Amino acid sequence: MNRILCTTALITLASAAAAQDDSLLVFDYPGFENPDFHTGYIEKNGDTPSFTFFGDEDEAFQKIRSGFQADVAHICAGSVTKWADSGILDPWDTSRIDAYEDLDSNLTGEDVAAGEDVYFIPTDFGSTAIAYNPDEVPAEDVSSLNVFQNPAYAGRMTLPDNVDDAYALAYLATGVDNWTNATDEQFEAASNWLREVHPNLRTYWTDPAELAQLMASGEILVSWAWNETYPTMVEENRPIGFQREAAEGSSLWLCGYVNLSDGQGSEDRAYDYLNAMLAPASVEPLLAEGFGSANAVALNEVVSEEDLAASGLEPIAVPVLAQLPMSNEMRERQAETFELIKAGF
Repeated sequence: MNRILCTTALITLASAAAAQDDSLLVFDYPGFENPDFHTGYIEKNGDTPSFTFFGDEDEAFQKIRSGFQADVAHICAGSVTKWADSGILDPWDTSRIDAYEDLDSNLTGEDVAAGEDVYFIPTDFGSTAIAYNPDEVPAEDVSSLNVFQNPAYAGRMTLPDNVDDAYALAYLATGVDNWTNATDEQFEAASNWLREVHPNLRTYWTDPAELAQLMASGEILVSWAWNETYPTMVEENRPIGFQREAAEGSSLWLCGYVNLSDGQGSEDRAYDYLNAMLAPASVEPLLAEGFGSANAVALNEVVSEEDLAASGLEPIAVPVLAQLPMSNEMRERQAETFELIKAGF
């Protein structure tokens, strides 16, 4: 998943951060260099690691395949199979990850945490659900994901320009809450659902700031949205509802770190960094930026359910499609089909 975490201006500026601890180079999205996210690393090693940034994961993948060397990279689960199959990753030694047994089982799944080789450790997550304007959209209308097929809102709805989020919605809407073993028939049903919805959309949004503006202006009434839009709109005193408990369910996206094979830095400090990201001290700083910590034990101990609800991350009692890794073949198939659907085919 190409998770966009900041403005285009920040991405443009962030080709590389000022060097700090040159024993570890972290390849990341802009914004995750926040020292509050890894205070344990600083306390142990005296400084922050060095960071260099990418705009999306395809760009990052191509850069590494072209010879760029970093030690660890922050990617989302949908990219893991592609990166692992390419041979650019080393497995993690889970015995060196302090919070490994405390990770949220909903964010690991068989393809992330099982087997002899673990290539991806989730550190942060968020939700994707229905954001809507409660002044103009009754709550009963968003009690089902089929609101996106409702002609009453045609031209005033939007989906993310993101294949993982779009297919998470479509699979849920067609009765699938685990895409790791989706059949051809289920894939076709999800694709056809997206085709049916496409004419109702005003646009596909590309970043949360754009979506917040579209909703604040009243141009968009219903969106499939990341949880960070919800507290942003609340803070601006804009009308906003965030329906995570539609009958068919909602989705969780998850991101974490992979261990790059050609890294020249300290392996010990790579584990120091991962342990710091998963430490209890990082829970509140991450949540303040809209991210849940994958350390479920620390998350539940440090923050209240009310705080989680305010960020759109509270426990829910409906199906949840976790955006776990899938086969590279299926992900490429989804990406190609999504581009055709957006083009009207």
